[in-house]
Amino acid sequence: MRVRPLLMPLYILTVVAISVTALMPGEFSAPSRTFLFTYQVTLKDLPAGAQRVRVWVPSATTDANQTVALKKVAGPVPLHATRETAFGNHILYGEIAHPAGPAEFTLEYQVTRKEYIKGDYDHLLKASQGTSAAPTSLAAYLAPDRLVPIDGRIKTLADEHTRGKQGTVEKARALYDFVFNTVRYDKSGTGWGRGDSLWVCDAKHGNCTDFHSLFISLARAEGIPARFEIGFPVPTGTEGTIPGYHCWAEFYANGVGWVPVDISEAWKDPKKRDYFFGALDANRVQFTVGRDLTLQPKQEGPPLNYFIYPYVEVDGKEFEGVEKKFTYRDVGGPGAGHSGVAR
Repeated sequence: MRVRPLLMPLYILTVVAISVTALMPGEFSAPSRTFLFTYQVTLKDLPAGAQRVRVWVPSATTDANQTVALKKVAGPVPLHATRETAFGNHILYGEIAHPAGPAEFTLEYQVTRKEYIKGDYDHLLKASQGTSAAPTSLAAYLAPDRLVPIDGRIKTLADEHTRGKQGTVEKARALYDFVFNTVRYDKSGTGWGRGDSLWVCDAKHGNCTDFHSLFISLARAEGIPARFEIGFPVPTGTEGTIPGYHCWAEFYANGVGWVPVDISEAWKDPKKRDYFFGALDANRVQFTVGRDLTLQPKQEGPPLNYFIYPYVEVDGKEFEGVEKKFTYRDVGGPGAGHSGVAR
């Protein structure tokens, strides 16, 4: 469980050849931001004679870093709230019998998102407690996922880049820096976006999914619990369209708890490299956690690689004729229009 942000000291510290600056609340992000977020789904070209359409839509919820109110749900059939069991993700689920023509669903949320600061490197290093074992409740965050291995080549890389480092925070920072220095943000060609850690090792480019999948693989290979989180970036204007999702990661350190990292955003703005080790800006909304997800009620298809876009099945088979549109509009409140990070 996340905890409230801490106020950080005002000094610069050099540790194990890494120069880091203290994290100042408000330096790169407003303390909070309130906006309307609209999630629209249109099912087009449903096959003639279809008997049963099943729709699963991820649902944003309130947590320590965001307050979420679902203001509107519209569609041809009701959507019912469910939760998947492995990570507790919230889902809105509906079924359409004998569909006639396109079907459109609209969800509108009001979100207040807070800047999430867990601490600068110095604070994290002091607060963490060496290499003691993580709580057994975090075992799922130490295991491999289908595209996130922790053995073989990954284990060799993790050992190489943490050699001589002591404790969870020092090792996590070394792995963060390795990914930052090795992978470039580049969505050219094919293969990117799947979060395939071995592919990223070879391609050395990709999007946020690829950056953070590699970090999670490396961290878990060193016995550091790490988890995948996904939502949407919210640009810094007053309103507009959001082209797609954004994801980040957290690792667990004893004495500290979960610590956020956003390596792909750091890569796009290197002056925020230290900030994004231990902090997240307010220009985002989180929807789900985890990989290889079995939905509730269970889908006929295989587990989902990750869950941020709607998943639809028609008569037991995945349906790909889904159009998506995501928009936002600031509605005032603290930090509206702040010139922080944007994607």
